Amino acid sequence: MMTSRITKIVAGATLLVAGAATLAGCSGNSNNGADDKGKTITVWSEENQPDRVNTTKAIIDGFTKKTGITVKLVPVDENQLPQLVASAAISGKLPDVMGAIPLSLVRQLDSQKLLHPDAAANVVKALGEKTFVGSALALDKDGDRQLAVPDSAYAQILVYRKDLFEKAGLKPPTTYADLEKAAKTLTSGSDYGITLATDPADVFTSQTFESLALGNDCQLVDKSGKVGLDSSACKTTWDLYGNLAQKYSPQGTQTVDTTRATYFAGKAAMVDWSTYLLDELGGLRNDALPTCAECASDPTWLAKNSGIVTSIEGPDGTKGATYGEATSWLVTKKANASASEKFIEYMLSDGYLKWLGMAPEGKFPLRTGTSANATEYSDGWKNLETGVDTKKKLSDIYDAATIDALLKVPSEIDRWAIPQGQGALLGPVNTQLPISKAVASLGSGTSASDAAKSANDAVEQLQAKLKK
Repeated sequence: MMTSRITKIVAGATLLVAGAATLAGCSGNSNNGADDKGKTITVWSEENQPDRVNTTKAIIDGFTKKTGITVKLVPVDENQLPQLVASAAISGKLPDVMGAIPLSLVRQLDSQKLLHPDAAANVVKALGEKTFVGSALALDKDGDRQLAVPDSAYAQILVYRKDLFEKAGLKPPTTYADLEKAAKTLTSGSDYGITLATDPADVFTSQTFESLALGNDCQLVDKSGKVGLDSSACKTTWDLYGNLAQKYSPQGTQTVDTTRATYFAGKAAMVDWSTYLLDELGGLRNDALPTCAECASDPTWLAKNSGIVTSIEGPDGTKGATYGEATSWLVTKKANASASEKFIEYMLSDGYLKWLGMAPEGKFPLRTGTSANATEYSDGWKNLETGVDTKKKLSDIYDAATIDALLKVPSEIDRWAIPQGQGALLGPVNTQLPISKAVASLGSGTSASDAAKSANDAVEQLQAKLKK
């Protein structure tokens, strides 16, 4: 499964049917910058929940009124997108633009020569390179080629019970040593020190492992392409994950849902999740409310007593690193490039705060402002309300230290493989899930060294297939 978000995105069947019906309306010719009024472009978006589709349509209405360009919006499920792209590429009916696309898919589409890097570069130039987070631009580049345009990001964070840590005299879990010490100290009876993912069938498990691995400079591959999951640095991470999963986390397969539920019930002192957790933790979503005893009278109690750590440093790491997913806008190779560029420019300017407002807890702006106001969008983000059934600003729920840590996320995001120029490997790794499967074996008692070898061998096989 390829995913850029931890939340389970489930769209109605009507959206999928509508999306399939719209594929035939894709544009195939660039007008090389001529007047685009009256033109039509097709946009696929992974933001396919009904409320987000409605928000996107409202933004598109504003774009059409301003430019005269019509947009056919096709909501697509992230798990189905690779198959839809392959089918559309064969039939010559790719969309003009795709939105909310994760880094791994950007690399995969580039390896298939389906992108229009010049169009992406034109958008960045028009909006101003300095208005984007520099590290985000780098994640969307291959050498001098700008593969896509950075949009927004979420991060994988460690959420912990500040009250329990203070009572036990524990430091915030910012290092491997402090994390393991806290997990051990706070495990007692039916209460666990941490709830940790061990689901072999979900990329969430791999993402959780990567978030810890990066902090110890455990890399998937080096610049030469050599797979390093059995390196000394990585073995330290495998050891840590194994100890946490086997000794201090609930037994059995732990999923994206069960890890959240255990923490929300007050039965675990820590959980490694994405920032998409923050609105639910704050009691703003009725179908995922905190259920701890204290939460019955105050739905925000758990949020008030929780802290976050965005990076955890290992003994072999020179600095902590923040795992996150940056999503992007991209233009396909046969798009109406001029109209597509105008659309993306609008989505990252006039329509940007409305777009971020769909889910501020998981959409940190990668374009922070404009040439005239360098912090226009990062400042605007602070005032966006989050939540589903109840709406509040994150700053109304979380303390200033938490908000400050969140705002640093976009500039601190790191990822496997991309800095080493090996980003094409991320697609098959996220699809075949060799790391999730190896991590799952840790939870059932496999040694760290055996899990490391299993993951390393499996990734080497995927890499060999890419080279054929």
